Amino acid sequence: MTPRITDLAGIGFDQGAQVILRRELALLPPGGRLGVTGTHDALVVHLAAWCRREGHALTVPPDGDPVEPGTPGGPVRAWIVPGPATRMRWAGGERAGGVDPSQVVSRPAAHWGLAARGALVEPGGPPAPFDLDRKEVVWADLAPALYAQAAARQWDPATAIEWDCVFELPAEVEAAVVQVMTYLVENEQAALVVPARLLARVHPHFREVTQLLAVQAADEARHIEVFTRRATLRGEELGTSSAGGRASLTSLLAEPDFSLASFLLSVLGEGTFLNLLSFLGRYAPDPVTRRIAALAHQDEARHVAFGVAHLAEQSRRDPAFRGRLRGAIERRHDVLADTAGINEDVLDALTLLAAGSWSPRAIADGHAAVQRLQAEMFDGRRNRLVRLGFPADEATELSALHTRNFM
Repeated sequence: MTPRITDLAGIGFDQGAQVILRRELALLPPGGRLGVTGTHDALVVHLAAWCRREGHALTVPPDGDPVEPGTPGGPVRAWIVPGPATRMRWAGGERAGGVDPSQVVSRPAAHWGLAARGALVEPGGPPAPFDLDRKEVVWADLAPALYAQAAARQWDPATAIEWDCVFELPAEVEAAVVQVMTYLVENEQAALVVPARLLARVHPHFREVTQLLAVQAADEARHIEVFTRRATLRGEELGTSSAGGRASLTSLLAEPDFSLASFLLSVLGEGTFLNLLSFLGRYAPDPVTRRIAALAHQDEARHVAFGVAHLAEQSRRDPAFRGRLRGAIERRHDVLADTAGINEDVLDALTLLAAGSWSPRAIADGHAAVQRLQAEMFDGRRNRLVRLGFPADEATELSALHTRNFM
């Protein structure tokens, strides 16, 4: 067997000689040895220390071994026979699935941990504490496309909204906007916490799902910022927060199941908010509020799309799964049965925004608009439940059990 020889030239171990040696040793055939040439003064001393640490055998010819004519680097100053650890290190290694989303495995191993999907995983790593580790529990085939869309449609609150545009509102109309913004902030805080908590439990192998949840949390953080900024655009005092509203939102935080939490928050809650944001886009009295509503709507629509896609896939695989969804709605309804529901200050504010003035005729029109909003919310929930496979009459019944706090 012709020995393999590598020339380190004047490079020492303080300049990366070991990087070259590892590459050359990896290219050796079984049973081979590597000759090392070079001119660094401390090459042999450093080479001996490195080989002891790496488990390689080292032979140093007293006067150097000659090389064939034309071989760069002069005589061989040392021979390395790689130790078994080099080849044994990756024995038993396994690929953590594949890079492409189509190569996601049904249940990634716990010891894959934080390894990139598709990486060659060295055995012996610690098990990672991700309890949401089954594909059918967290995955949706739409997730990669939704994440790509989410990444492409991020917007900057500082530049996407013309905060200094000129407009004047009557004081009571401005107060109504502030009240609605106050309500939206507390709802979005719940919508931020739920995906953030779930994200920490999902196995990183399901990368697109974790990315989507991360962007969802970032979306909600941005919504909280712009709703707060609009509420304080003309003053410093926010509106009211009702005990019933907070009780409804707190019930979302109590659901530990990934699918049921997504169902209650995204499919029912954020789905209902799509109607509310469209209402604000139609009746908001100023361009800043209308712009905020439009931007938040595009983000929330993506959250709803993932929730529906994920649950529809589960429902198709297991029709009995719909019984769990029904149970989640009924449990939440029972928990909230004795609460007051939505803050009346919010309904009054929405009515005034739709009315535009305090004239009795305008208020009647505003009240009718809010009634239509609630009917649209009801229909939207029912339609999404039908998409999940519920019969129309059952979807109607369940839509009516949704929290009166909208989210």
